[in-house]
Amino acid sequence: MTEFLRRGAPGMKSVKDMPVVQDGPPPGGFPSFRYARRVPSTGPSGITLFAAGAAVMAFGFYKVGQSNRERRAQKAANLAARAALVPFLQAEEDRRWVNANQTFLARQEGIMKNVPEYTAGESVYKTRWMPPAKRVGIWE
Repeated sequence: MTEFLRRGAPGMKSVKDMPVVQDGPPPGGFPSFRYARRVPSTGPSGITLFAAGAAVMAFGFYKVGQSNRERRAQKAANLAARAALVPFLQAEEDRRWVNANQTFLARQEGIMKNVPEYTAGESVYKTRWMPPAKRVGIWE
């Protein structure tokens, strides 16, 4: 109701006097439009993505296995090389120890030359070492 109503004023006396005006569609109706959700169907399907991911992972596992084999072979080669060198290194260390021990005994004799009853290289502890006793019973 857009008109101002006053008592006794000319014009409409009631709401019922207003003309009936109702909004409606235009003649011929509204144009049709699409209201459904539009999801583009671009890109690979789910099974394609799954297969590609599985292939990439399988290739990765294959490469990890290959590098594990190579690393294991390299480790075996290093151990074999060390095992081949051990006798030479041990002989060299034995020669070094003999020379060092002779030098040590000579120095010890020089220092203790005024002490009678002292023998260089002999233990200063006058005890007899015995191996530990063997267990008796079920542990034999």
